[in-house]
Amino acid sequence: MERLAKSVLIDWKNKPTRKPLIIKGARQVGKTWLMKTFAEEEFDDYVYINFERDVQLQTIFTQDYDLKRILLALEIQSGKEITPKKTLVILDEIQEAKGGLTSLKYFNEELPNLHIVAAGSLLGLSIHEKQSFPVGKVEFLNLNPFSFEEFLLAKNHQKLIQLIKGREWELIKTFKSKYISLLKQYYFVGGMPEAVDAFIQNENFKEVREIQNNILNAYELDFSKYASPNVVPKIKMIWNSILPQLSKENKKYIYGLLKQGARAKEYEDALLWLENYGLIKRVSRITKPHFPLKSYTDSKAFKLYIHDVGLLNAMGNVDEKILLEPSKMFSEFKGSLTEQFVLQELTAKGVTGYYWSENTAELDFVIEKENSIVGMEVKAEENLKAKSLKVFNAKYSDTSCIRFSLSDYRKEDWLVNIPLYAIS
Repeated sequence: MERLAKSVLIDWKNKPTRKPLIIKGARQVGKTWLMKTFAEEEFDDYVYINFERDVQLQTIFTQDYDLKRILLALEIQSGKEITPKKTLVILDEIQEAKGGLTSLKYFNEELPNLHIVAAGSLLGLSIHEKQSFPVGKVEFLNLNPFSFEEFLLAKNHQKLIQLIKGREWELIKTFKSKYISLLKQYYFVGGMPEAVDAFIQNENFKEVREIQNNILNAYELDFSKYASPNVVPKIKMIWNSILPQLSKENKKYIYGLLKQGARAKEYEDALLWLENYGLIKRVSRITKPHFPLKSYTDSKAFKLYIHDVGLLNAMGNVDEKILLEPSKMFSEFKGSLTEQFVLQELTAKGVTGYYWSENTAELDFVIEKENSIVGMEVKAEENLKAKSLKVFNAKYSDTSCIRFSLSDYRKEDWLVNIPLYAIS
């Protein structure tokens, strides 16, 4: 399977001012596979250390940061010689080694020619909670679940991707039913690598659902294993509330639905834990669509999504038979699957999404793109009404407006309609 992040890794490898790279991402999004595949394809050799497995090396950084001593230990453990520019050093589950993150500062300063990449399933938690961090001495890559484009690549539909990239709208319309069929599959399968791989092998939806449920169960076990005991119940309450809250007409997250009298202050630590773990995405409301959007956020108003549309589908236990319905999959849970999909696609492109609401009007997403503010309305089916978008455009005429739906590409004076499957 192909990950688009590999091109980012290649660019990083060839940079003259390269720093150690940290890959962030939730558990089971494919960090280890990506690092090893990159190493095999782009380097003469690689040294792979997993600090969760190689427990004898967990204290390697506690004595001092003598890199000669540290590299010697890595060579002994791996049975390989480390040669700058030829060997990629992979430090997986680096948060399990005390001082591991700090060591990257010294690798950057003393061995800039050594290619070193680190990752960890709980790295976000470690960065925010436990370990000192080498600010300015490392680079980051956020690895997300497979995007729809990567799903098409995995299914060997390069030509369909080519049409989208070339904006061949008439030909795209010709193959509309094919795109929609694949998009429905993606809604069900999602982008977790194990689920995608299983689906590519035999297209067995029941096997995919079993994998998704196993992943969800593993996450819940991690809540109890890694979070403070007093926070665990609140983490589970928030996690299990996301789908019901997204299924409301007004998708703004309401703490009072967790339990009567619940307040934000009571649950903020649990919310941050899930964010740092990489499982949820917070989309904040903006009061005005002005640059920079971050300056106009209302911290008390937000929507919560998870990191993968397939897992959201599994949370709702959506049956595979829904794939046979003409467009029911897209409107399931009041369109929350479709909003989840759009957010995932934006995230895959490194775009931060906000939402806007005023009186009865609400836009699903607002983003900054180049020198423009773009308002986005998401329609689950072929509904071409865009009432909120009209209100937004009338009030803020200097913004751009996009509607995502199952309808064909269409450009008007104030609005562009883009098919959901062509969002990338």
